[in-house]
Amino acid sequence: MHMRHISKSFGATQALDDVSLSIYPGEVHALIGENGAGKSTLIKVMTGIHQPDQGEILLDGRPLQIRNSAAAQDHGIAAIYQEPVIFPDLNVAENIFISHRDRGAIVRWGRMHKDAATILAKLDVKLDVRMPARGLTLAAQQAVEIAKAISLKVRVLVMDEPTSSLSAHEVAQLFKLISTLRNQGVAILFIGHRLEEVLEIADRVTILRDGKWISSALRSQVTTEQVIQDMVGRQIEDFFAKSQAERGDLLMSVRGLSKENVFSDINFDVYRGEVLCFAGLIGARRTDVGLALFGVEPADAGHITFAGKEVKIHSLEQALKLGIAYATEDRHRFGLAILMSVATNITLPTLRRYLTALGLVRQSDEYATAEEYRQRLSIHAPSVKVEVGRLSGGNQQKVMLSKWLNAGPKLLILDEPTRGIDVPTKAEVHHMINALAAQGLGIILISSDLPEVLAMSDRVLVMREGRQMGLFDRKAATQEKIMTAAMGQNRPAMEAQP
Repeated sequence: MHMRHISKSFGATQALDDVSLSIYPGEVHALIGENGAGKSTLIKVMTGIHQPDQGEILLDGRPLQIRNSAAAQDHGIAAIYQEPVIFPDLNVAENIFISHRDRGAIVRWGRMHKDAATILAKLDVKLDVRMPARGLTLAAQQAVEIAKAISLKVRVLVMDEPTSSLSAHEVAQLFKLISTLRNQGVAILFIGHRLEEVLEIADRVTILRDGKWISSALRSQVTTEQVIQDMVGRQIEDFFAKSQAERGDLLMSVRGLSKENVFSDINFDVYRGEVLCFAGLIGARRTDVGLALFGVEPADAGHITFAGKEVKIHSLEQALKLGIAYATEDRHRFGLAILMSVATNITLPTLRRYLTALGLVRQSDEYATAEEYRQRLSIHAPSVKVEVGRLSGGNQQKVMLSKWLNAGPKLLILDEPTRGIDVPTKAEVHHMINALAAQGLGIILISSDLPEVLAMSDRVLVMREGRQMGLFDRKAATQEKIMTAAMGQNRPAMEAQP
């Protein structure tokens, strides 16, 4: 299969820019890149979910038009994801053949069970085809997904982060399955963030960055250092750099923060006027730590000292009373009331300030506050009375920031504050973060954008799969060092807490 000069944009965002990729029968081709590199978009073009703006796809030398996932399936192109699509109330055989449209209206149960057992045997997977899928382990569910693809005569199999939730033993089982498929002539596109696993299983490696093709090479021709360099080769100077603010007193100290099966033994300090960045790849559990500090998903163990006092944060209300605010990465689902006005959104967490003795909203005061933030943060809206849903993504982000700034926080947790917004607005948000730090706020910035992390941080805490992998001050942090820690390559020693 050949993808030639594929380009795809969504509005002003260029997700793919002239990307070419070839996948050959009987090989495992690894596709690597940072979050936002364009990997997911390329997969969706390949499987018919998105149509490319430019470029072509060829199979056996013939151009294809893959208009939907059913068409991709007809051509033998399938994908499995980190969360298998399994119907828990159906048995193993039913899950394997659920996508078939050519076996007639009457189910021949005996034939289906026999065919399912044959496919699993080819994969050397021992499962009872009559058992309900509800009781399967995640690794077994993935095996069923692979068997489903085999039943559809798959020729090109995309595996998107298939090891992210697997134990070391389950990964070994999966790699055995992949080797079996490779020996049967299936072309496999393998996407992963665990670099040591990717380089173990891959025959060839392609790297994307910012929606562009960067390099392709045989596995034997690349090193870990080269892969990381290609992944993070952007110039930090292209982004707004944080000016150095004077650091104030210790605001928060966290020791041994843990939540069972989520994250463990997280340790850091945050000072007034400081930006502490949480860095890591998908599945690092950075957001879970932020939610624990905000009381939404409290930690099970550990100690938190805030403004000189040891505290237990078990609810959002407790966090707000302490002076902790959290701007979520998902502004549509959790950050904003999209159908309500700009003014209502900005004053929502502090609504009691705007109520009369009878419980009615003093709209003049509410509008005055909202107008102050509209001007202060340059929110482009015709009026504070307009629905937030009518604003651009960048302006919605500014409304959400206004909402939490109006609460008067001492510590502001910003989770992916520039995701999905254009470059000029991103620069505005960076300036805001810089100004807030200069005013003495402590800021925790959770970001998947490595140039942003390096440009905006005073210190960087790197996480991987719920574990703290490194803590670097601004001078010590480099792109290579952060990516090496995020991928679990030679876990670095922790920098001393200042």
